[in-house]
Amino acid sequence: MAQHPFPPAAAASGVQTSRSRAARLDDLQHIPWLETLDSQERQRVRDDLRLVQVNAGELVCRVGRPVTYWFGLVDGLLKMSNDSAASDGWRSPITFTGVSPGGWFGEGTVLKNEVYRYNIQALRQSVVAGITAETFHWLLGRSIGFNRFVMNQLNERLGQFIAAREIDRLTHPDERVARNLAALFHPVLYPGVGEVLRITQQELGYLVGLSRQRVNQALAAMQEARVIRVEYGGVRVLDLERLRCYRCG
Repeated sequence: MAQHPFPPAAAASGVQTSRSRAARLDDLQHIPWLETLDSQERQRVRDDLRLVQVNAGELVCRVGRPVTYWFGLVDGLLKMSNDSAASDGWRSPITFTGVSPGGWFGEGTVLKNEVYRYNIQALRQSVVAGITAETFHWLLGRSIGFNRFVMNQLNERLGQFIAAREIDRLTHPDERVARNLAALFHPVLYPGVGEVLRITQQELGYLVGLSRQRVNQALAAMQEARVIRVEYGGVRVLDLERLRCYRCG
């Protein structure tokens, strides 16, 4: 397995300089919470922020690793799962959710300063940003706007995981595909997506737990219902509310 791009180190922060780079001005446009900060706080983030390109299959977070960074996805697609739990012999691998561009994740783990209980894996080549846990807690200690952002994140994440539990109980594959696809278009958690998500049928199958062929059938049905439109290399949502309730009732 490829080496972790943001490895924990003996020092408080230890990003491999050969893998990561400092933020450029255009990178800052992809950080939705930066506008909540004052000038001193923004400068701290600019100095601390690192970005790294991760390859398909590479882990950004690994079960059992201590938390050192708070992460955000600039470009690409990630999967949150407990895949390694399958080796326990009594637990089945579960995909909790996908992570779309603009999404920041793992704030609960950073807040509690605990080890990761899930894996975050790149489904395709992706660009991931991170600030150190120290800067995260420094911002919490002085920025009301940042606190509000984190609280809103936690609230929306709770709703997302409640919905994910409901998805697990759905029996119709089309419903499962629709709900998972709608989750990737969450406007608060993933503000960088917009109306078009770059995703393949195989990648969506990884998130939903269905074959590429079955995902293709579901997408075709939703397109016929004019809920989505399949475009080259991605999916455009025509009606997000209808997608969230596809086949309801």
